Amino acid sequence: MLIRRIERFLRETGMPWTRFGRLAVHDPRFVEDLRNGRTPRERTAKRVEHFMNIYLEEARAQ
Repeated sequence: MLIRRIERFLRETGMPWTRFGRLAVHDPRFVEDLRNGRTPRERTAKRVEHFMNIYLEEARAQ
């Protein structure tokens, strides 16, 4: 489930949920909406997964 992966990412990185939404999908309310039951389109979910993967890869490389 996407929201669980996002919540784990937020805990691991310490990133605020509003910043995550802005960076991943240009929507600061994205995570809150998911927490309230919003179901993202498949394309949006893939975009979010890609963002998390790239962010973590870059963080490990530093």
